[in-house]
Amino acid sequence: MKQEEYFQELCRSVSLFFFEEWENTSHMNEQSRKIKKAIIGYQDEVEEFIRKIRGFLSQNKCKDTWYPAHYESLEWAIYHENWGLAGMAEWFSECYRESSSAKIIGDRVYFMDEGKMQLMPQRISRERREQLVRALLLLTPEERLDKETHEVYMLDGTRITMFSGGMTKPEQDVIIFRRYIIPTYTFEEQAERGTIPAEAIPLFKAWVKLGYNMVFTGAIRSAKTTFLATWQSYEDPSLEGVMIETDPEIPVHKLIPEAPVVQLIADKEKLAGISKNLLRSDADYFILAEARDGMALDTAVRIAGKGTRRMKMTFHIRFPMDFPYDAAWEISRSVGGDMKGIAQRVAGAFDYVFHFVQLKDKSQKRLNGIYEMRFDRMTGEIFMVRICSYDLKRDTWRWHYHVGDEKRRMGEDEDPIAFITFDRLLQDLDERSEGVI
Repeated sequence: MKQEEYFQELCRSVSLFFFEEWENTSHMNEQSRKIKKAIIGYQDEVEEFIRKIRGFLSQNKCKDTWYPAHYESLEWAIYHENWGLAGMAEWFSECYRESSSAKIIGDRVYFMDEGKMQLMPQRISRERREQLVRALLLLTPEERLDKETHEVYMLDGTRITMFSGGMTKPEQDVIIFRRYIIPTYTFEEQAERGTIPAEAIPLFKAWVKLGYNMVFTGAIRSAKTTFLATWQSYEDPSLEGVMIETDPEIPVHKLIPEAPVVQLIADKEKLAGISKNLLRSDADYFILAEARDGMALDTAVRIAGKGTRRMKMTFHIRFPMDFPYDAAWEISRSVGGDMKGIAQRVAGAFDYVFHFVQLKDKSQKRLNGIYEMRFDRMTGEIFMVRICSYDLKRDTWRWHYHVGDEKRRMGEDEDPIAFITFDRLLQDLDERSEGVI
């Protein structure tokens, strides 16, 4: 018998051993509860499984049996093959803790590694995928198994999206795992990774103090959320904040643990219900970790319209110059209104747009540009002035000194000393730049 076949036979023997033990007990309901909790990932129940498997292996003298290399030990291999995450278990190991996503497509397994989706050697059979889906749906018992799409969350916050049936091609059902890896980088660490220019670090530190309303834009995996988290880590910890997320993405309580920041998880429906409360809030600033829809954008614009400073938001967009118009389109779809008027409100609500991109080497991210945005209330025009531009060929940045009158007044009112520093540093960067933006 081949070693792979012997391993699978051992897995079946352990499963039969467990089943017979549960069948012979008078506490079958209690055993069923433990099985569910172990599958979902409760540590005590998982460890009980592992102890029993270890005992079985010792008693039957098969502790030295071969097992697949993507498992950390024989007992964990048997547990995951029978009840756990099968070939996906490796993604939850220490080796892949910085991986932000993984996918099962048909029987193939892919892990995000160094910015690229890598095909892994392990395979997951159709029967085992179906079992895995049933196990994952224990996280939300109200979900019907016959639905073609499901979205659930694991105990550690990992989001799992499943597609099957008529949504996929035969034998090509999909399970997507996504977790939010938001490193707590400093500006210096961001510069070391090449994401931002090192010479601009003093400028950014002064910029944070001025309390402008910021938008961080870019495509998926372009580092915009990571940069928002970095920016937020320099915020005054004495100020009161409110952060609204659709998923638990940015751990503000870890970035600035002493700061009084309220962290709320709210999707579109929940946000509609609490928007009035947010508008009445006396918080010093708000963070929308990701404005996914018009309701979130409308709430942000309305809060900024009250005069709230230090707002921060991320937004998926390809062309940052289109931000006020794309945001207006989303808002008009959700709450109605005139596109032109909404775009003007958006431009008046935020001050600067930082745009990020992912390079061909997907592990590399870059600050692609910075724009000063304003709405001229006399003419009704929207202006976007580019003050920083990334040169891909030279892997460097160019700067253009520009501070509009409105931004100058706002900065001087907020922190005159920090604004003098900011203004001087931006001029210095412009004078040292080679070429024109």
